Amino acid sequence: MAKGNGPCVKCWLAFAAVAVVILAVTGVWNPFPKMWQWASSSRALSDPKPAWQQQMGGTPTTATIAGDAVVVEERTVVEARSRATGVQLWQRKADWAAVAGDGPDAVVLVGKLLTRGYDVLDPTSGTVRRKDTSAQAVWAYRNALLDARCSSSTDCTLTAWDPRGSTALWSTFIPGVSTGLTADSPRGLNPRPIDARQVDDDAAGPQLMPPLLGLPVDGKVVVVDTAIGRVVQNTKPAQEDRVVVVGGRVVRVQARSADGTCYFTVTATDPANGQEVWRRTGLNLRTADGAGCAQRENPQGGQNVLVGVGADGRELVLDAYDGRQLWTGAAGEKLLAVDDRYAVARAGDQKSVNSHELAFGGLRWTRSVDAKAAVALTPYAAVVIDNEPDRIIAVDPRTGRELVNVHSTAKVLAVGPAGMVIGDGRDIGYLPFGTIQGAPGPAPGRPVGSPTGDGNGDGVPATPAPTCGGPKNEVCPPPADGAAG
Repeated sequence: MAKGNGPCVKCWLAFAAVAVVILAVTGVWNPFPKMWQWASSSRALSDPKPAWQQQMGGTPTTATIAGDAVVVEERTVVEARSRATGVQLWQRKADWAAVAGDGPDAVVLVGKLLTRGYDVLDPTSGTVRRKDTSAQAVWAYRNALLDARCSSSTDCTLTAWDPRGSTALWSTFIPGVSTGLTADSPRGLNPRPIDARQVDDDAAGPQLMPPLLGLPVDGKVVVVDTAIGRVVQNTKPAQEDRVVVVGGRVVRVQARSADGTCYFTVTATDPANGQEVWRRTGLNLRTADGAGCAQRENPQGGQNVLVGVGADGRELVLDAYDGRQLWTGAAGEKLLAVDDRYAVARAGDQKSVNSHELAFGGLRWTRSVDAKAAVALTPYAAVVIDNEPDRIIAVDPRTGRELVNVHSTAKVLAVGPAGMVIGDGRDIGYLPFGTIQGAPGPAPGRPVGSPTGDGNGDGVPATPAPTCGGPKNEVCPPPADGAAG
C-alpha cells in the first residue's frame, strides 16, 4: 500500500476534539465537569484512613498544630482547620505565617512580604489579638515571640512578648540586622537540623526560646541574652571561622588546611565574660566540604547539642554548654535524629534503629527498619519513615511504644501532643495517636530496661519531660525507675 493512503489518526483525533467542544458549548453534552471531578478526587492519604482528610485550595507549605486548630500556610493564604473534624475555621490572605506559644496559649502570626508589621491571631477564631505596624522580623517560640524594628540600618530594637500578651517583656538595642532578615523566624547563628525524608523541617512546631540568640550583623556576631533582654557580646570573628550560638555558649570552629586534610579546633566561650569554657581538637563538626577547609555550613545539632565526628570516624553528640560527650556511636552507626533528650541512630547492619537517652547514655529502644529509613524527633513522638512497604510510624520517644503505624507515602507536616498532620499535594489529613494498622498486638519497637509510659492507655504520650544537659541545667536527676537506661 502506498505511503499516505491509510487513515489519518491525527485528523480523526482533531475532529473528535472539535466535536466534543461543540457539544459542550451548545449544552448537548459536557463531559468536562465529570472529568475534572475525577481528576481532582482525592485518594486516602493512608491505610488506615486519617480521622479526617481535606483538600486545600493550594499546596500547603507548612502546617502547625496550635491547640485545637491546625494552622496551614499556603502560598498567599493562611487558614485554620479544626483538629477534631478538619472543618475550616477561618482563612486570611497572607504571605507568611508562624505559630508561637503552645496548646491553649498558642497564637498565629501573619504578615506580608516587604511590608512592616504583623498581626497576632487567635488560632481558633482568627480574631486579631494584637496588631503591629513597624516590625520587620519576627521569631516565634513556644514560650515567647521576638520582633525587631529598625529606624535605620544601624539602629534597631529587639523586643520580647508573651505570645498572648500585649505588654512587652523587655526591649534592647541591637546595631542593625543582617540583609534579608525579614518575615518570620529568620535564620540566625543556629545549628542546622538533621533533615529527615518525608518529614517537614518544622514538624515539631515552635521550639523553646534559646537562652542566647545570635544575630549576624555586618560580619559581626551580636549575642542577646533572652532571659534579661541585654546584648552580652558584639564581636567580629575571623573571616575563616564559623560561629554558632547554642546551649548558652558561643561556639567557634577553626579549620586549618595542612597535609591534604583539615585540622579542626572547636572552642566554646561564655559570652557574659568572654572566658573559654571548653575546647576540643580533632573534632569535625562537618562545617567544611573539602581539603580547602572553607567552612560554608553551620554545624548540625539541635537545641543545646552539637553533632560531630571524632578522630576515630565515629559520630558523637556534645553538650554545647559544658562540652560533655553525651553519646558516641558504634562503628558504622549513623545518627538520624537528635534533640536535647535522645539520639536515634541506624545500626551498622542497616537493619534497625536504636534510640539512646543522652542524659544517662543508655539504650532506650530498638526496632527493625529498612536500610533507607528516616527518623525525626519531636517533643511528642519519634517519627520513623520506613520503606518496602512505605510506612509512617510514630513511637513514644522514651519507650518506643507505637502511637501511629500506617501505610502511606504522604509527608509528615506536623506532630502534636495527640496526633499528627500528614499531606500529599493539596490534601492534608489528621492521624490521632492510636491509629495502628492491623489488629492490636505487641509493638515492634523493643523497649530496653524499664520504660515508663503515660500510664493511661490512651495512646497519647505524657507531657515531654524537662530537657537535661542544657544551659543552667547540666546535671540531670536519676530516672524514677532507677535504671540507667
